[in-house]
Amino acid sequence: MPDFFKKQKTVESIAVGFIEPNPFQPRRKFDEKELADLAESIAENGLIQPIAVRKTKGGYELIAGERRLRACKLLGRQKIEAIVYDIGDEDSAVWALIENLQRRDLSPFDEAEAMAKLVLLWKVSKEDAAKRLGIAPSSLSNKLRLLKLEKPVRETAEKAGFTERHARELLRLKTEEERIAAAKHIAEKQLNVPETEKYIKGLLKKKPKRSAPKYLIKDMRIFINTFEHAVEVMNCAGLCAVSTVTENEESIVYSVSVPKSKAYKTAALPAEESAAPVCSACTPSVI
Repeated sequence: MPDFFKKQKTVESIAVGFIEPNPFQPRRKFDEKELADLAESIAENGLIQPIAVRKTKGGYELIAGERRLRACKLLGRQKIEAIVYDIGDEDSAVWALIENLQRRDLSPFDEAEAMAKLVLLWKVSKEDAAKRLGIAPSSLSNKLRLLKLEKPVRETAEKAGFTERHARELLRLKTEEERIAAAKHIAEKQLNVPETEKYIKGLLKKKPKRSAPKYLIKDMRIFINTFEHAVEVMNCAGLCAVSTVTENEESIVYSVSVPKSKAYKTAALPAEESAAPVCSACTPSVI
């Protein structure tokens, strides 16, 4: 137990307007109904447990007891009972984080962020941090893995009240787009954990659709050479083909023209005359 807990402290009445929030407060959302119920209890029974604060240059900074402070503000109280501790930033942060973790009603992401901050503040390994928190190292690692989920996924998960197991299932998907879509589906259908596991398993089994093969034309010269070879063969056959290549802003135009007099013959020629001239393009190679 830290030394500042062992020292006897007195309760002071401090103006609520002089108390700044703890920057290490892991809880981002406070249930309005629960705060109203707490305010009603305080109004009827009084503040049973004082809040904890520490002195700052401008007044005080809250260490623990934000729900009690908020409830007193709801009641319109100008002052609140508090115990003033003389502690540094690290002790204040650790106290705030641990107090909230022990309540076990944080969202999985708030809990994971709080634990990540404790690991940094303590400057210890995850194994040592797990011992201090009283949990298994694997459990701590699983909680910290939730921080890998993207902001849109977290927002959907928190709004829908996902459990840690819900969130961990989303980590099995490969892309952010898949995780966002899955989180929305789980939230809309209000799937429980077993149903979520079955849904994610089904997504992982789906084979990606094969896209049609794409042929990349890196150099038109390959195709132009093919056309030129065809024209050469035509000329070897005596067709007197002429090829032209033109280019505009939108396309490359390759055209071949053959005289009609060469393309059509009205009478058969003697064998000597009808023989096509010999050229390298149409002569088979001899090995």
